[in-house]
Amino acid sequence: MTVETVVYDEHGHGARDDPVDARDDAGTTWVRVVDPTDAELDEIAAGYGLHALEIEDVLGDVRPKVEEFDEHTLVLVKAATLRRGDVAFADELRDEPVGFFVGDDWLVTIEPDRVAALDAVWDRVAREEPRLLSHGPDFAAYRGIDRVVDDYYAILDDIEDDIEAVEDEVVDPAGEDVLERINSLRRDLLSVRRLLWPTRDAVGVLARGDPVHVDVATEKYFRDVYDHLVQLVDLTETYRDLTSSARDIYLNALSMSTNEVMKTLTVVATILLPLTFVVGVYGMNFQDSALNMPELGWQYGYPAVMLGMALTAGILVAYFRRENWL
Repeated sequence: MTVETVVYDEHGHGARDDPVDARDDAGTTWVRVVDPTDAELDEIAAGYGLHALEIEDVLGDVRPKVEEFDEHTLVLVKAATLRRGDVAFADELRDEPVGFFVGDDWLVTIEPDRVAALDAVWDRVAREEPRLLSHGPDFAAYRGIDRVVDDYYAILDDIEDDIEAVEDEVVDPAGEDVLERINSLRRDLLSVRRLLWPTRDAVGVLARGDPVHVDVATEKYFRDVYDHLVQLVDLTETYRDLTSSARDIYLNALSMSTNEVMKTLTVVATILLPLTFVVGVYGMNFQDSALNMPELGWQYGYPAVMLGMALTAGILVAYFRRENWL
């Protein structure tokens, strides 16, 4: 559990021990809350006027959204990572909610679990680029959201690599796990799609400048993030089409392979059919009658039948080879 506070004013920036008292300091305040206890959440909520339902949304599995209140605006987004499983392509998309509470001169971020994307922004503010807060809390929120969205590109890059690997194997129907890999990719892309669409809509609200806590100068930055999300949605749809095509190609290749097997079995059955008929006729063994087969008592009857069967089979094999069925 971590509660960190930094304040930037005309004299520079500095850390604060009490996040609630820091709200009254001159300048811009950023309070970062990571894996908080109930007591810490109650303290922050009371000090900054955060509603209990807002906190519940951040801690729960709620889709990204923007909600405007009298003293602040809530921007809920989700950071995502694609975690590798023990088996190739057994990836799992994990998302972690991040709540940005943007006030007039303060920003509170709440992370149920630490988010690496926000670590990078916090380090820049606290150590390298404290003047980032001089542009206001809405600009600091933009930097955090932008970093979260940038990580979506890395996820799609990993999925693209997996798609290319599957496409190399999809024409070989002998690969038993190819279809499973394709379905796994489609599930990952569906999860990404469910994440991107509401995030795009939420950032679109900020890009239009609807919330009063988003400065006009910051709107263009949110429009840039919105453009990135539109591109990500397009990429996701393209990759979904590629996986659908790969699945169709695999199923067609599997069908063709099955047809080849059936054709071979049909040829073998066709060759054996007249031989079975001959064997069945001569297997009746009727004798001692002028109406029965006279060749049953012929000295060369057996070799003649075997020779006739061999010739029949040879003629059929030659015919099927000429027709490219063998």
